[in-house]
Amino acid sequence: MTAEAPPLSPAPPQRRRSPLREPLLRAVTVVAPLLVSAALQILAWTLRLRFVNGERLFERWEREQVILTFWHNRLIVMPIAGRGKKLCVMNSQSRDGEIATRALARWGIHSVRGSATRGGTAGFLQLVRAFRQGYHLAVVPDGPRGPRYQVKAGVIHLARATGAPLIPVSYSASRFKQLRSWDRLIIPLPFANVTYVVGEPIEVPRHANDEEIEVLRRQLEVQLNALTAQADRAAAKTPE
Repeated sequence: MTAEAPPLSPAPPQRRRSPLREPLLRAVTVVAPLLVSAALQILAWTLRLRFVNGERLFERWEREQVILTFWHNRLIVMPIAGRGKKLCVMNSQSRDGEIATRALARWGIHSVRGSATRGGTAGFLQLVRAFRQGYHLAVVPDGPRGPRYQVKAGVIHLARATGAPLIPVSYSASRFKQLRSWDRLIIPLPFANVTYVVGEPIEVPRHANDEEIEVLRRQLEVQLNALTAQADRAAAKTPE
């Protein structure tokens, strides 16, 4: 006797998307950059900024193009320091990346789209192209998803391809909110004292081999971690 096949269970009902979902998301993409830009402007008016070894960056900015490097959790008020410069950053291809791109455009900062996981090669080539068009570059070498405080080699390859010096920078604030995100994002609070610390420029030879690239990657990582610790100490000692 042939056994009967068990009856097929009905397919689970598919969730129907609300017809308002896409229009709402498009509205968020339009409105959110305005709010982010306005919030950053209000914050910029209230913060008291201080630079340690700032001449390492500002003097270079005047005579040559550079690649500014900083940790992902120290990016919120970097646009304030770079405002007025011909600066290009890379944002992810996600909706958050689109919001960041539109918000930064209101600060005069150009963006290309890509990441280490999606569009990485295309994003790298766009950064090289932007550099050739006269832009300074800004890179978060532990982004977009970490590990936190670990430099990826891509920024070293970018410096080798462009011939631009890497300028490591970090900052901290006397008062801030720290998120529980993977990077533990630091958001300075209004009327805080913000201390930026600029490190020693790192030059990457055009013909650097893999071993030399790894040495320079570690050097940048050590510098950025030391600058971050220095900024944290300086901000903690700054009187309100």
